[in-house]
Amino acid sequence: MDALNLTLFHWLAAGSRPTPWVLSIASAFALWASWPGALIVAVALWRHRADRAYLGMVAAAAALTSLLSHTIATSLDVPRPFVLGLAPAYIAHSARGSLPSTHAAVMFMVAFGFMLSPGLRKLGVPLLALAAITGWARVYVGVHFPLDIAAGLVLGAAVAGIAAVGRWLFGLLTLRADPGSLMHQASRSPWSHS
Repeated sequence: MDALNLTLFHWLAAGSRPTPWVLSIASAFALWASWPGALIVAVALWRHRADRAYLGMVAAAAALTSLLSHTIATSLDVPRPFVLGLAPAYIAHSARGSLPSTHAAVMFMVAFGFMLSPGLRKLGVPLLALAAITGWARVYVGVHFPLDIAAGLVLGAAVAGIAAVGRWLFGLLTLRADPGSLMHQASRSPWSHS
């Protein structure tokens, strides 16, 4: 195991004598942080009607990210910290492979997906913060190494980037086929400002 990964794990994880209130907060984020994230997405669907098609693409990309993450984790089969006896698991979790963290991959992908859309950036900031806090929490409770979270972040960013480029290319092709198309908006760079 990489020395830096182990050093960071021992620095971030609860260990055998956790601070009770920190453990309570970390456990709550590790188990349930995806729900506030889903609530933010629901608010976006409700308040940003013009972005609903884009949000559907983000949801599809999130599903793809989850599938990719599980497939990679299964094939790499990197043991979790509690499996190696490095720390107790403070939340119930299976012993399947830990690299990359699917929670981190999906949550970061959704956050980056929001950040890449000018109309959704303000909601992307809390999603990004939620993903980062959840990543820390899953290390703290002993179910992931920091490298698992970093790999999830990279996978999520890659899928979000590929989806943004795909959306942009699709918009260009649609615009060429029909210059008066409503997809003209999609042909703008995902990094442009509204």
